[in-house]
Amino acid sequence: MRIVWIFLLPFMCALGGISEAHLDTLYRSLDPQSIAQLFAFYHLYPESKQGKHALSNAWELMHKHRKERRFLEGELVLPAMDIDGVIAFVNKQPHENDIKLTIDQLESIEAVSDHLANRSLKGHQVWKIEELLSLPPEEIDLSRALLLYQFEEDPLKVRQYEASLDLIALQILARLSLGASDEEKVRAISHFIFHEKRFRFPPHSIYAKDIDTYTFLSSVLDSRLGVCLGVSILYLAIAERLDVPLEIITPPGHIYIRYKDQNIETTARGIHLPNRTYLGINTRKLQERNKKQVIGLAFINQASVAWHKGDHETAVELYEKALPYLPEDPLLKMLLGYNYLFIGKEAEGKKLLSEIQDIPFDHAVSKETTPKDFLEGKVDAKGIQALFVHVDETRESILEKQKQIEGVLEKYPEFRDGILQLAITHLQLGRNGEALDALTRYHRLDPTSPMVEYYLSIVSHSRFLYKEAWQHLQNAEALTAQRNHSPYCLKGLRHALRVLYPDPSCQFPDNGVERKKTG
Repeated sequence: MRIVWIFLLPFMCALGGISEAHLDTLYRSLDPQSIAQLFAFYHLYPESKQGKHALSNAWELMHKHRKERRFLEGELVLPAMDIDGVIAFVNKQPHENDIKLTIDQLESIEAVSDHLANRSLKGHQVWKIEELLSLPPEEIDLSRALLLYQFEEDPLKVRQYEASLDLIALQILARLSLGASDEEKVRAISHFIFHEKRFRFPPHSIYAKDIDTYTFLSSVLDSRLGVCLGVSILYLAIAERLDVPLEIITPPGHIYIRYKDQNIETTARGIHLPNRTYLGINTRKLQERNKKQVIGLAFINQASVAWHKGDHETAVELYEKALPYLPEDPLLKMLLGYNYLFIGKEAEGKKLLSEIQDIPFDHAVSKETTPKDFLEGKVDAKGIQALFVHVDETRESILEKQKQIEGVLEKYPEFRDGILQLAITHLQLGRNGEALDALTRYHRLDPTSPMVEYYLSIVSHSRFLYKEAWQHLQNAEALTAQRNHSPYCLKGLRHALRVLYPDPSCQFPDNGVERKKTG
């Protein structure tokens, strides 16, 4: 109803004005806690008493959580500035990027926002990129850091987007009572992002081409579309301003936010998903990151786009920018090492790969095999590139990747990740027989991969080879147990097999009544 009224206002005004009674009705229909609606009403009726009340109430809401409030003889003192620019900025729609605040307007917003918690961070005083590295993670102002990189230390552009974040924080605070708990703040942030402003994960057809666009904080603010990293950064930037402590969690290839034991899945409107959702055969634990590391992750995300486009020089530059923020991260070393190989810097690539070849990533069950295979001459740089050939939803793209992998394996028949990728392409094409052959080939070379054992169990199960399915399941369980991991999916597979075929490891006594319990 409120939305209908707001859209009808200009039309009604054009018909010859609006009565005092109607103005009162419209004013009362506004959300009294919405700064945007109050500003919009004032913009339409600036000379009416109701419009002036709306402006005063909007400014009152922006001051709601300030300890020192600007009053003069009981009246709120409004800023001496062009309020229309601020109103347009507050109410701008997605992709409406041409609204810029003047210096005076920026200063007014910064003044009314100077009580926000991020102002106390040392990182909020930083205007040079080189100063960021010396700061401890807890003193980083995440939005300032990322915007400095994106806009090459242009303070005016940085301040424009910081003003947008400040206004978001003020609007969220306007809906919160004084002394609101952190739990209440988290609920309010989620409601604003996912329901009031409807920030969403972009359609696949869009983000697959421009994933880096939907990572940048500025682009997420402008479009209200963002991938997991982009919306998580937005959430963190707001939480910084509201002094809410959040944990940053990164399963492989993903990121989300956590408050205490509540996961906030930023690609699914902030819903809670249980931890086991993010774990897998080879993922035994969830990594927690700090704000400094998030800066590095943003560069890694951008580098992946350059890599996908075949621009390995740019990928190397971006990975190198990430390195100071993630100096000991084995995944970054591996990715940078590969791209060094792709641009002909073999010595640099070998150095990084040798540092990680025998180290299982902390979150993983098994070691990465490609670094060791490369160093032992079981694959070359071109063969590694074939692993990362993009596959979309079309059969043709799968066949193209399969063809390239088969060419690599003709030259390097013991390249383990190549064999695994060949098996996966067969599975994608529904060729379980060929997939079983490839997985068995891997197993004979290396029986220590829990992922391969899991796939072997599933494919054997689908081909009614129940004894073999049990054996490979037990292999996978033993391998994951060595790293104190008990994947939920293995439990599900065990249950499915029990229904069809008894566990061969169970021992039955002669009377056939009792049997030895197994895990």
